[in-house]
Amino acid sequence: MEAPTKKRPRMSSSEECKLELPNGDSGSRLESEGSSTENGIERLQQTSELAGTSELRRPKRFTFSAKPTLEEIRQIHADFTDERDWNQYHKPRNLLLAMVGEVGEVAELFQWKGEVAEGLPDWTEKEQEQLAHELSDVLIYLVELAEKCHVDLPQAVLRKVELNKQKYPASKVHGLAKKYTEYTD
Repeated sequence: MEAPTKKRPRMSSSEECKLELPNGDSGSRLESEGSSTENGIERLQQTSELAGTSELRRPKRFTFSAKPTLEEIRQIHADFTDERDWNQYHKPRNLLLAMVGEVGEVAELFQWKGEVAEGLPDWTEKEQEQLAHELSDVLIYLVELAEKCHVDLPQAVLRKVELNKQKYPASKVHGLAKKYTEYTD
């Protein structure tokens, strides 16, 4: 009996794949133009085997631009609110409620769409732009709320990630989605 194989996501004929080799080099780009998806996957598997690994590597993750930083976003928005004399209204409770309202607007964009693929390939450019605006509003309010509460958000994130590593050790939770209290030793 053969071992079960992992299902791999299908690629459209216009997609390109980048293979990241274990030595850190990027493999050659494989375009599936004129060839079937299966042939492209076979070539990726062969390249993986040549590189000393039997598994396909994940495609590179989406990354944010380096600028502006959270501190720069905080400063830009602080200047914006100062110029309008809005600080008198931007108290922690008001900022929190405004942020929750913006999260609701993000949720509204996803409502009735079912599962949505990463990268939003089925969304129109207008829908994607709306999402960018609403997510920006959420981030702006989050950063300003952190400022008003004197929370150094980047440092708080680092501390929280370390706590999460302790609560969810990769060796115990890999591939599982349970609350940390449900895992047994």
